[in-house]
Amino acid sequence: MSDVPPETDRRWPRAVYGVGTEPDPRFTLANERTFLAWIRTSLGFLAAGAGVAAVARIAGRMGIEFKLVSLLLVLCGLICTISSFARWVRAEQAMRTGRPLPSSPAMPVLTGVLAAVALVAIVVIGLI
Repeated sequence: MSDVPPETDRRWPRAVYGVGTEPDPRFTLANERTFLAWIRTSLGFLAAGAGVAAVARIAGRMGIEFKLVSLLLVLCGLICTISSFARWVRAEQAMRTGRPLPSSPAMPVLTGVLAAVALVAIVVIGLI
């Protein structure tokens, strides 16, 4: 169990901090930095989706392709946001219990969605 007595350890979520033993703080901090990198990425997706919609509206060309691209980028931001916390929890639990670090199912999903956005952008720009 944890090196800290349960009555004094009030960290949340308990599903993370209530299992296993404390890992080396460097690993926990690296896990937090990875979480923050995913959050920054999600903010980038959200900003890109809002930016595409704003520019399309200003240009008076809010067609279905711009709505689709905006929606897909915002969905990527949502996926990143949710999966970043889930990834942080799974990695922290794995470190605390001595299990191998898990992979992220969000990576192939985001890759596929971004490839679709790129194809739509290529068609809209008129390169195909």
